Amino acid sequence: MDTALSRTVPGERPGPGRSGWSSLLPLDPNPLLTRPSDLVRAHRLAVLLRGGSVRFRDLHRLERTVSDLLVFRLEDHAAEPLVIKHPRSSRAAGSLTHGCAALRGLAGDDRVGEWRRLLPQAEELRYEGRLLLVAERCLPGVEGDVLLRRTPGRTLPLAVAALGTVAALHRATGRPERAERRTADWVDTRLAVLTREVPWCGGAHGATAVRALRDRLHGGLAGRTLTTAWTHGDYHPGNILVNEESGALSGVIDWADARPDGPCAVDSYLFVLTLRQQRERRELGRIVADAVRRGGLLPEDRDLLAHSDVPPPRQETDEALLPLLTWLWHVAGNAAKSARYGRSRRWVAGNVVPVLTEVARR
Repeated sequence: MDTALSRTVPGERPGPGRSGWSSLLPLDPNPLLTRPSDLVRAHRLAVLLRGGSVRFRDLHRLERTVSDLLVFRLEDHAAEPLVIKHPRSSRAAGSLTHGCAALRGLAGDDRVGEWRRLLPQAEELRYEGRLLLVAERCLPGVEGDVLLRRTPGRTLPLAVAALGTVAALHRATGRPERAERRTADWVDTRLAVLTREVPWCGGAHGATAVRALRDRLHGGLAGRTLTTAWTHGDYHPGNILVNEESGALSGVIDWADARPDGPCAVDSYLFVLTLRQQRERRELGRIVADAVRRGGLLPEDRDLLAHSDVPPPRQETDEALLPLLTWLWHVAGNAAKSARYGRSRRWVAGNVVPVLTEVARR
């Protein structure tokens, strides 16, 4: 963590002698600055895989993610197209390695069955040297968020298909478990990530709010039984691939946050919450803060969850409990993958402060 950052609420003036300029920079890497070196690096990676005949025009959809992962498609007509992933930081290397291990575990799990067809297949993995890379076969279909931007009217059928698909994975691999046995892992370790990575969470107001959230989650999960199963951990429309004609899912990508024993309800809740985020073009934290203030999800979001494998929200004593747990997994996962999140005042102000402030008021 950058100890030079101000521990103030985002938007306030930094303290004397402390520069706030870095925290005002955009969250996403600036492609004007990163693209030249990324393009050269991508070409080197492609040559490693296919030889010296690869041309720059064979590299498509090149991007540097917020978590410092270089991703591009290699389409040189010499073989099947590949998706190439290459970390540009040590954290990105850790996330990429974890995602590969999760995919190997899923592929080797007999319970998964036909669900394997939705998993990316690694063509080549290289873990040694500076040019660490993963090459995956391209899955068919279009990203769910792209499809919804083109045709917003398909939101309901896409959501039903996505929730039903991930529910099938949860049913196949899940088992009931007492939630209080897992709170140290599901709650405490993720709150520790926020305190370590987000300066505001270590300040007076933030620390009080973090304790309030911990107490609420521990109290709400005590005595509860939840299903633990293979959990994607970042299940949102941008991480599913959809057949445009049939509307069926053709792939599920980005398994960097996956685990075999997660509280799988977070997959369904995150999908519903991020659908609303995309429709309203608001930060996820503000949507979750509204749910906490209201005491639960909006009626149409509750109706969507009826197509999932989670208990109906109206049967919950605290209807905001699972949205809060889902939010914690999401923001802690992002903050752990890249220091950019915790350093970004805009991200913290829109995704962390509203939720914790609302929880502290209760």
